[in-house]
Amino acid sequence: MKKNLLILAAFATISSCQINHQEKEEASAVGSGGWLAGDTNEKFEEVAHQLGGFSKTMIEVSYRYSELYWAGMDENWQYADHQVEHLLEALEDGLKRRKERAASAESFLNEAIPSIEAVIKKEDKEEFLKGFRSLTSACNACHAKEGESFIMIKEPEVRTSPVRF
Repeated sequence: MKKNLLILAAFATISSCQINHQEKEEASAVGSGGWLAGDTNEKFEEVAHQLGGFSKTMIEVSYRYSELYWAGMDENWQYADHQVEHLLEALEDGLKRRKERAASAESFLNEAIPSIEAVIKKEDKEEFLKGFRSLTSACNACHAKEGESFIMIKEPEVRTSPVRF
């Protein structure tokens, strides 16, 4: 009996220490300069806010789209394939945060992306240009489905990346 009481007391002490440690951990600010503060839920909410919605996704997609274009112009097919892969990843991550955009993106993901992937495999610049223009049309169609046809995508005119083949 005495042994059971000792075990129970030890367990209660350990549990209490763990709870106190968790409370301190949740209340402590983290990040450079302690910018991420609050309990665990508040911290997760702030991280979600920092990740943003679909507009931050579109920043990366825009970069990948431009790099894809220049990769095709350079006939750097591995780099073009790399850009499509990361463009797709960016869209998938963005759709996790904004599921309501998924219906508009469905044909883009299921048709436009596989189509440009197939064109890249042909390693033909003229075919790539046709496929890229089709991809651009798909971008604009998706924007229109979202009621944002004022966001009109066109082929890049200025190369901003230092990547060359």
